[in-house]
Amino acid sequence: MFEDRGGLRLSTTSERAAEHYRRGVDAFLSASAGVEDAFESALAADPDFALGHAARARALQARGAVPAAKEAIGRARGLAAAVTPRERRHIEALSLAIDGDLTGGLALVREHLADTPRDALVLSLVTGVYSLVGASGRRDRDKLLRDLLDGVASAYEDDWWFLGMHGFACTESGSPAEGRRKIERSLALRPRNANAAHALAHVFYEEGDSLGGADFVNGWIPGYERTAQLHCHLSWHLSLFELGAGRGARALAVYEDSIRPGVARSAATGAVADSSAFLWRCQLWGVGPPELPWSEIRDFATRSFPRPSTAFAEAHIVMALAAAGDHAAVESRLAELRRMEREGRQPAGPVVADVAEGMAAYARGDYAEAIRLIQPVFEEIVRVGGSRAQRDVFEQTLLSSYLRAGRVEDAEGLFRRRLEGRPAVPGHLSPSSRRERD
Repeated sequence: MFEDRGGLRLSTTSERAAEHYRRGVDAFLSASAGVEDAFESALAADPDFALGHAARARALQARGAVPAAKEAIGRARGLAAAVTPRERRHIEALSLAIDGDLTGGLALVREHLADTPRDALVLSLVTGVYSLVGASGRRDRDKLLRDLLDGVASAYEDDWWFLGMHGFACTESGSPAEGRRKIERSLALRPRNANAAHALAHVFYEEGDSLGGADFVNGWIPGYERTAQLHCHLSWHLSLFELGAGRGARALAVYEDSIRPGVARSAATGAVADSSAFLWRCQLWGVGPPELPWSEIRDFATRSFPRPSTAFAEAHIVMALAAAGDHAAVESRLAELRRMEREGRQPAGPVVADVAEGMAAYARGDYAEAIRLIQPVFEEIVRVGGSRAQRDVFEQTLLSSYLRAGRVEDAEGLFRRRLEGRPAVPGHLSPSSRRERD
């Protein structure tokens, strides 16, 4: 009998298939390169290995290759009759997630983890910002994930993957010091765990330590393959640290080298979000040339997402379209978001369209309208998705709108509330410094 990394039985008669499967799962959980190659090797050794097909489907989904992922999970479902009940439920949980059933997928994952907490690939469906929890549209999603991981922590003990993800959940739910302890232990156990490196970048961000964050990412990222899942996003974190440290030229160089469409090798959602959020911050902070390369992001976004996608992706697509001056495309996208909202197909409710429309108003210089749209839903922006660091672009846009509309007291109040919980606002974004520049 062969087992997975958590000691759970695998229904395969091939030792090589089990070995490649474990290697692929570890590569996936550490966001390393070579994930799909490992699963394909497992399937070459045992073409009827149901969990091998399911794992390959999960890897394809993470890369944004959804049609191929659906085909692979279909193959796993076709083989499910010959596997254990645990493996059948594992396949069904992955299937629901790949099909986009957020509610059903989350419910089944929680049921599965209640008696099989060490099934890491299933648990991975709820960790991170692009997960069943991250895309749930729930205001309490950070607490939900923290509570879920707290509940299974005893089953993982000193597991390097779990420590990194648990630490990230701690950081996102407002406990970066606790997060740092877990993440640093994860990196001590597996230094090339990119998920933990990413989580530690968030700790630096929450602590407001741009110089320390830049030093860390600059020291960690060499040798991390560009085809790996988090190369673009870790580079994005580096670009934010460079901006926060006042080193705009370095930030722009990172963007050109590793983030911009056509260069980044990440899934389309990450490429659109990271490139849009970086250039938007450059505009807010007065970094770079007056004309930033928005048309490239617009073209990539419309090509990659001809139909509505997740709330998080849509907010950034509208940002890119608005910044590029494509007003007709903005209106079309907003109309579809409002339609989804009316039809009950938007888990985040009206927040997505309100925020997206507010960002579009800011792009055309209507700061009063940006405030009117964003301010009432400000406390609900967590429902759009993304991490605290990613959602900061909306907060900073509201801050800039207050200043440009002459509402200095509102800007100072927003800034004070930010500093009460997190110091991670670059000094040059303070209301006094922005007031002097604007």
